[in-house]
Amino acid sequence: MSILPWRRPTAQPVSYAPQTNGTLPLVMTGERMASCIASVYFTVRVDGAWRWTHADPASHHDPAVVARHHLRRQVTRLLCQYSVLDLDAAQDAANTTLMRWNHPTPGLETAGSVQLTTTSRDRDLATEHARRQEDLDLEHEQLMHRLAHLQRVLADPDLQRVWWIAEFPDRLGELKELTNALQGLPQPHEPADDDLRGDIRRFTDQFITAMHTPQQREIFLKALTQTFHTLGHHDLRATAARWHNRDDPGSTPT
Repeated sequence: MSILPWRRPTAQPVSYAPQTNGTLPLVMTGERMASCIASVYFTVRVDGAWRWTHADPASHHDPAVVARHHLRRQVTRLLCQYSVLDLDAAQDAANTTLMRWNHPTPGLETAGSVQLTTTSRDRDLATEHARRQEDLDLEHEQLMHRLAHLQRVLADPDLQRVWWIAEFPDRLGELKELTNALQGLPQPHEPADDDLRGDIRRFTDQFITAMHTPQQREIFLKALTQTFHTLGHHDLRATAARWHNRDDPGSTPT
């Protein structure tokens, strides 16, 4: 009797029948996925499903593996935009995306739902991170407020002079150098005012500041009043006339 040599069985590719109307379940539990803070994680459960819609079976990859990888990648990409302190918002966003059928590869469709939880350690880390970020934001706002105040002082020639005398009373001889260096420094403005209205407001402020004598202001107000009269803006003309009268009680509107 001849004895045939033993051979290891050859693995046969798994054949998947078309699942045009049916689905196959896919569950992932205990997944740890990063939040918007790289070292703080969500604990994720994905209840997914996949179906093969082509008439031919998958020839190269197990569709379940591809479906699992696709669902995991989708959830990971979404959760990294949220804090674990915003658990409900993160779960809603993930479910909004996963519950629609997706097509990671031709013939394969996936869908699923997500349940998120967090550990107390991850919540504590996120809370501490949020507190530190709030402190940094507050420090930044205080710094910007101080800088805006300093800019407002230095952009005004009169305040600039007083500020220098108060800060450096023993260096009055250097004041002229500061004045020359700060020529053209604009007044600070809020980002919300960065439009035509804000430009006109800043121009008017600078224009009024530049007129140091009563004679200059009188000429300007007369011209302004006449301009409103020509354009037919009688309410604005009346307002300009009141300004004129305030500066020069003996004058009358033109």
